[in-house]
Amino acid sequence: MTLRLPCLLAAACCSVMLSSPGGVFAEDRPDAATQARRVRAAIGKALPLLERAAAGTAENRACFTCHGQALPVMVAAEARRRGFQIDEQNFQRQLDHTAAHLKRGRAGYLAGKGQGGRVDMAGYALWTLEAGDRPADDLTSAVTSYILQAANEDGYWKRTSNRPPSEASPFTTTYLALRSLAAFGTEEQQPEIARLTESAGRWLIEATPADTEDRVFQLRSLEYTDAAQAARKRLADALLAQQREDGGWAQKDDLTSDAYATGTVLTCLLRTGQLEPASEACQRGIRFLLDSQREDGSWHVVSRSKPFQNYFETGFPHGKDQFISTSATGWAAIALLLTLPEQPAPAEPEVSP
Repeated sequence: MTLRLPCLLAAACCSVMLSSPGGVFAEDRPDAATQARRVRAAIGKALPLLERAAAGTAENRACFTCHGQALPVMVAAEARRRGFQIDEQNFQRQLDHTAAHLKRGRAGYLAGKGQGGRVDMAGYALWTLEAGDRPADDLTSAVTSYILQAANEDGYWKRTSNRPPSEASPFTTTYLALRSLAAFGTEEQQPEIARLTESAGRWLIEATPADTEDRVFQLRSLEYTDAAQAARKRLADALLAQQREDGGWAQKDDLTSDAYATGTVLTCLLRTGQLEPASEACQRGIRFLLDSQREDGSWHVVSRSKPFQNYFETGFPHGKDQFISTSATGWAAIALLLTLPEQPAPAEPEVSP
């Protein structure tokens, strides 16, 4: 029998965290070393909870969900790169679950009809497979063929549902489409991908975002276009200007700061290189996330979506808020992970029965 633990030992036994590219902590700052331990401890509590939610979702539903598969898989993949041990069996199970759902809809993709959730679902599913290093194949090419056909006449992708915050923005849908095409587009699809990427790039620069979700995925989408650095900085500055006094971000101007908005913003700014982990804005955001995490390892966010599916328990807390809270916990964990240096996970210690 083995004991699976996140890589907390090194951080707990060392008095400092060595600096490295992408890392936030410098060895001559004891306060930063303390925060490094807090970050690792927070991730160590959130990771098994997300893995449990993914397993519970797969046990209850045959379909793929962005909260049940996508975010837990993304967190696990990032955690593994940064020295945490993950449940490898569950990780592969979620990838298989995702591929199986797409396979059931293959005929619909080839016919240009897709599945329920349409481009949002298809995009998150391909992002999940990408995070798990699954290779392109005939199934992914069928999905990308559908995504190409689903672009509107103006050359971007309209939202396919109205379930805020994660499935209610044309910027999110466009990002999911662009990312999917970049990761899994076939050689034969490249001319059409290039055409739509160019048209989407023009729309992204000209469009006006309405809330934080819009702003986050507007900026992230530009990573797939030839947008000038000045345009990217302008959008990044607009996001930074929305940071609240408590260090967090809110989904909308009339709402309070929460882990979903804060996690997506920090992930966006760190991924696009518009924010350094050691910057004051990032540090304030990290502190907000650390201070707002629940003892059980989760972050609670109140749902804004009207339910249309039968309620079921996944093993994640917060009752009818558990789906958005799972996503929020995932984004918060990714943001925290991006402040840590990459390092190999240690071998699992053997424990006698």
